Amino acid sequence: MKTLVTASWVIAHDGRSHVEVPDGAVLIDGDTIVDVGDRAELDRRQADVRIDLGDAVVTPGLIDLDALTDIDHLILDSWASPDLASGFTWSAEYFAAPRAVFDAAQRRAVREYALVQLALHGITSYMPIASEVHSDWAETCEDFVAMAEVSSRLGLRGFLGPSFRSGVNVIGADGKRTVMFDEEAGRRGLAEALRFLDHTARLADPLVTGVLLPCRIETLLPELLGDVARAARERGALVRLHALQGMSERDCIQRAYGRTPLQLIADSGLLSDRLIVPHGVVLDVHPEVLGRDTGDVAVLADAGVSIVHCPLTNARYAHNLHTFAGYRARGVNLCLGTDSFPPDLIRGIDVGTQVAKLQAGDLGQGHLTGYFDALWTGGATALHRPDLGRLAAGATADLSAFALDDFRMGVTEDPLRTLVLNGTARDAVLTMVAGRVVMRDGSIPGVDLTELRRSGRQLFDMMRAAYPERDHRRRTVEELFPPVFPQKIQASVQPSPAVTDLIT
Repeated sequence: MKTLVTASWVIAHDGRSHVEVPDGAVLIDGDTIVDVGDRAELDRRQADVRIDLGDAVVTPGLIDLDALTDIDHLILDSWASPDLASGFTWSAEYFAAPRAVFDAAQRRAVREYALVQLALHGITSYMPIASEVHSDWAETCEDFVAMAEVSSRLGLRGFLGPSFRSGVNVIGADGKRTVMFDEEAGRRGLAEALRFLDHTARLADPLVTGVLLPCRIETLLPELLGDVARAARERGALVRLHALQGMSERDCIQRAYGRTPLQLIADSGLLSDRLIVPHGVVLDVHPEVLGRDTGDVAVLADAGVSIVHCPLTNARYAHNLHTFAGYRARGVNLCLGTDSFPPDLIRGIDVGTQVAKLQAGDLGQGHLTGYFDALWTGGATALHRPDLGRLAAGATADLSAFALDDFRMGVTEDPLRTLVLNGTARDAVLTMVAGRVVMRDGSIPGVDLTELRRSGRQLFDMMRAAYPERDHRRRTVEELFPPVFPQKIQASVQPSPAVTDLIT
C-alpha cells in the first residue's frame, strides 16, 4: 500500500544533511520511503492513502534513547533539599526485606501508560528507563515479554531489555549514602536479560530489538560489568549503561576500586561503538572534576561510544554537559533522551540550546542544528540503524509531524526554530512507525486515554504512598512531599485587611 503524507514543511535528507522542504511530501510504500520532495510533484504519483497535515512540519521519527517507561517520579524527587532527598532512597533496613509496590499486571499497566505518552509526544523509537525504587530488586524477563507485546501492539519501535544490578543505593541509619550488594541477584538479573534476548530472537518482530540495559554503574560489581561486556560481544548486542552522571557516583567508585568510572568501563571491556551512555556529564572537562581536557572525551570518541544527552532532566537535577559543542567537536556521537516525564524532546532541545548559549555567552552558540542532528542522526548511529533518523528514499518510514497552525504558536519563521521556541512535543499530530499510523491528532487506535489517565493516577498514588516505608527516618508522605503552599480547607476565605480597605 502506498501512502502520501503532505504538509507545509518536510525535513528531508539529501544524502549529506537534513534539508527543509517547503510545501513538501513523503511517499511511502509499505514500510519504506520511496520519495521525498515537492508536494506539487509527488501529488501526481499514485497513492492509496493520502494524509494532508496542513500547516505542519513533518520530521524523521523522534528517537529517545532514555525514555521513561514508568510512572513519573521526577515530579516528586527533583526539587527537594538534601535532607528530604535522603528519604527517596532505600534505607539499609528496607534493603533486608524489600517488596514490589506493583504486581505484574500493574507493572504492565504502568508500561502501557508510559508508552502511550511516548507515542503522543512524537517518539517512534525508544530505549526504556524505569525507576527501581518501587521494585523489589530489578526487572524480569517476564516484565519485558509483556512490555514487548504492548509496544508492538501500539506500533512503537522498542530496543528492550530488563534492567539488572548487583547493588542498591541506600541511606544508612547515620543518614549517609552507600551501596549495598547482593552479588547473586546481579547474576540472576543478567541471566534474565539474556533470556529476554533469546525471546526476542524467537519473536522475530522487526519492532522489537533485544538489548542489554544494566543499571547505574555504581550498582554493578566489576565482575558483572565484565560478564555484560562478554555477553554483548558474543551476541552482538547493544549495551546502555547509566554512568558518568554525578559526583557521588564518581566518589563511590573511586573509593571502592581506586578508579574513575570511565576507567572502570574501559577495564570491563565495554568501550566500543555498541555502548550507549546516559548522561556522560562527569568527565575531566567538568568544572567539578578538573575543568580541563586531559583526554576523557577523546577516549569515548575513539571507541565510538554514544552519549545520551538529556538536557531537560539534566537541568531539573542541576546537571550540565560541559559542553554539547565541545563533545561534538571532539567527535563524540551525541544522541538525545528524555529520562523523565514529560517525554518531550522538543522542550529538551529548547532547554539544551538555552544552556549552550549561557555557557558560551553567545546567542549564536545554541547549536540548534546540532541538537536536531543528535535527535535523528545521532540516535540512528547509536542504534546502528542507518535506515532510521532521516526522510529519504530507501529509509524506513518512521516519521513524526507537529502542527504549526495553533494561534498560540505565533508566526512561523523557520519551522524548526518556531517549534522549539514556541511549541512543545504536545503539538505532535502524527506518529508513524514502519509506515503505520500509531497516533493521529492525539488519538491512538484501541486506547482509551480517559481510562488510562485514571489508571495512571491510581498507580502514581500507590507509588507515592510507598515512600515512607523506605525512608530511613520513616517520614510521612506529607513530610516528604509538602505542597508548594500550605493546604488548608476553610468554610470561607476572608480577605486580608489590605484587601478589605480597598473594598471599603
